[in-house]
Amino acid sequence: MPRLAITPGEPAGVGPELLAALANSDLPADLIAIADPDLLRAAARASGLALDIVPYIATEYVQHRARGSLRCIDIPLRSASHAGRLDAANAAYVIDTLSRATDGCLNAEFDALITGPVQKSVINAAAIPFTGHTEFFATRAGVNVVMLLATPALRVALATTHLSLRNVPDAITREGLIATLSILDRDLREKFGIATPRIAVLGLNPHAGEGGYLGREEIDTIIPAMEILRAQGMQLIGPLPADTAFVPEQLALCDAVLAMYHDQGLPVLKAQGFGEAVNITLGLPFIRTSVDHGTALDIAGQGKADPSSLIAAARMALQLVNTSRTKAAS
Repeated sequence: MPRLAITPGEPAGVGPELLAALANSDLPADLIAIADPDLLRAAARASGLALDIVPYIATEYVQHRARGSLRCIDIPLRSASHAGRLDAANAAYVIDTLSRATDGCLNAEFDALITGPVQKSVINAAAIPFTGHTEFFATRAGVNVVMLLATPALRVALATTHLSLRNVPDAITREGLIATLSILDRDLREKFGIATPRIAVLGLNPHAGEGGYLGREEIDTIIPAMEILRAQGMQLIGPLPADTAFVPEQLALCDAVLAMYHDQGLPVLKAQGFGEAVNITLGLPFIRTSVDHGTALDIAGQGKADPSSLIAAARMALQLVNTSRTKAAS
């Protein structure tokens, strides 16, 4: 069975109980939690879920996983965790789980990685610089990456990720757009099995700049980058005004949308499919998916958390693994 590594994220959030719910799904994969097993057991009890945790042994391969079971790589908490209460003492624990997961993916020990939500603020409060999963994996793997969120009906990639809005225009360059679109095009082919991807590119400014009247980024940066890639055979549409790019008639013409900044594209995607959306990091030498929500500290430990997004992330990871295996065998 494919080995899917899972990190539950912030121990005081909903991640541990979502992982227990994932273990109780019928996902046909070897689920390997990278976490403190006692934390997972406590989360399962609080949610009224059965959970059978088996110590992970790398040389053992699973042919069948019983519902409610998973294997676990024991990463101990640094401090006792209490649902809903952040503790900077456990920031290093979160980083330890991510580091172990990354190393296992880079050496092909795992087929894919699924991550639960982290709390960036408490990690930084512990004097550990951390801007997000995407940036962490990019740095550790030494590659450029692209953030893509996907629902069953829509894929939205980002040219910039977690930046202040006032810093976005300076971060959008021809070279950066060429790199981002190249990664997006390649992974749509290799990971999603789309032979000739069609990518809609949004403008930065209202009305895509309206011929320069509302801004020149489209004329000076976005269009020149697109022309270079079109000359190489890439199928690019736009730049399109963001306020009309997501109408059904337009979306029917493309396989993915590249938004220029975080809140340009993601509100549309999450309004359309919150709970079904999956965060995927493209450009990594391994498959990584994640939930589309945060730590939900206000409901943590109460058995109220909806596991739909984590289950969707795991199913997407399994789909990408199977697509990659099929392409490798052909």
